[in-house]
Amino acid sequence: MTDQATTEAETASQKTPLGMLRAVFIRLGVLPFFLLGALLIFSGVSDRFLTVDNLTNVFRQSVYLILVSLGQMLVLITGGFDLSVGAVVALTSVVSAMGMVAAAAIFPDAVWLAIALGALGGLAAAALVGLVNGVGVAAFGVSPFIMTLGVSSVAAGISLFLTGGVPVSGIPYEFGNFFGFGRVWGVPVPVLVAILTIAIMWVFMARMRIGAHIYAVGGNPKAALLSAINTRRTLIVAYGICALIASLTGLLLTARVESGEANLGGTIALESIAACVIAGVSLRGGIGRVENVVLGAFFIVLAQNGMNLAQVSSYMQMVLLGGLLILAVVFDQIRYRMMMGRA
Repeated sequence: MTDQATTEAETASQKTPLGMLRAVFIRLGVLPFFLLGALLIFSGVSDRFLTVDNLTNVFRQSVYLILVSLGQMLVLITGGFDLSVGAVVALTSVVSAMGMVAAAAIFPDAVWLAIALGALGGLAAAALVGLVNGVGVAAFGVSPFIMTLGVSSVAAGISLFLTGGVPVSGIPYEFGNFFGFGRVWGVPVPVLVAILTIAIMWVFMARMRIGAHIYAVGGNPKAALLSAINTRRTLIVAYGICALIASLTGLLLTARVESGEANLGGTIALESIAACVIAGVSLRGGIGRVENVVLGAFFIVLAQNGMNLAQVSSYMQMVLLGGLLILAVVFDQIRYRMMMGRA
């Protein structure tokens, strides 16, 4: 068969329903099928599932996972992953809350200055964690699994040491009232923060040179190095931004609970990885889209919400979400082979 005949046969096969599904799967991964399945199953289980109020509530709840998943996406695209994001959320919560309380005592008449100083302290602690992760992986060649797991343990230990396991109370009321429960133009502030972050991340990955470098390093590190890309700096930037976005999430969650908590973000690391994998971010690196990751994180929270409405126990929810992650990884392998077959 000639090349022209082969091309015509492939084009004809893509016009069939099965061929169209195959094309969608190769381009977007398993996420559209998971979303469709969730909508069909849970809408049949509960009449409240597809209501505007419930979907609005799901989006509001998914803000925190969306933010962490966006940072996790950067690291996954480089070919690594970050298990310390949950500990960064907790460390930010503790450091920022303690900083706000201390600054408020020094500047009792400047509440927003105290809030700003505390928030900067939390962001600085997170930036240090991201720097340590990036240097360990990029400069010393430590496995991302070992590096981020070790740093996660250190950060979690520091959070518990600083608080003694007791929540930090007494943070300024204005902080929680605005960043936790406030609205601007009728939209919750955490949702606005998420929308702004999503827009910035899309520009960063799709329009900026550093975004292209991150894709290049994940796709083929040797080729990236030969193309005069500073792979070490790129990795450090990816881990640093991941930690800063997790820190932003920690600030929003601290405002939500109105205290510094050393146990915030306990499962968010694995959930963010699951959201990214379900969204088609390749565990091999080099592949991932911002908009898909947003939908992937939304799907995780949507599935949890649907299982709650269906009165599925929390223990069984862990089983089902773990099964979905395994399926997503399996389908990622199949998708990769299909892409290689096309190439």
